[in-house]
Amino acid sequence: MTQRTVEINVTDRKLKVACPIGQESALLSAAAELSVRLTKANNNKSIATPEQALLMTALNLTNELLNAKQQLQAEKKENKQKIALLQSTIEQALIPLHNKQA
Repeated sequence: MTQRTVEINVTDRKLKVACPIGQESALLSAAAELSVRLTKANNNKSIATPEQALLMTALNLTNELLNAKQQLQAEKKENKQKIALLQSTIEQALIPLHNKQA
């Protein structure tokens, strides 16, 4: 996959990052979200250093990612159950039609 260098800005630090072509806007959005979260963490009085702010932000993002994955798995399971129920309902509805044709 072809890549391109994109300049992002995270908490007033400019970085050049390799990015797959077509994913530039997603990278810029991610950088903007990270910048907002780091700014909030840096403004938190209980966080003393930029390293702590980075760590707390990374932990919060990871926690959100894991929760989203769990929710996605639950939704997949629920959707499979709904599809099975719909399939069964359709099959039951078609039985009388099949018997009439026989």
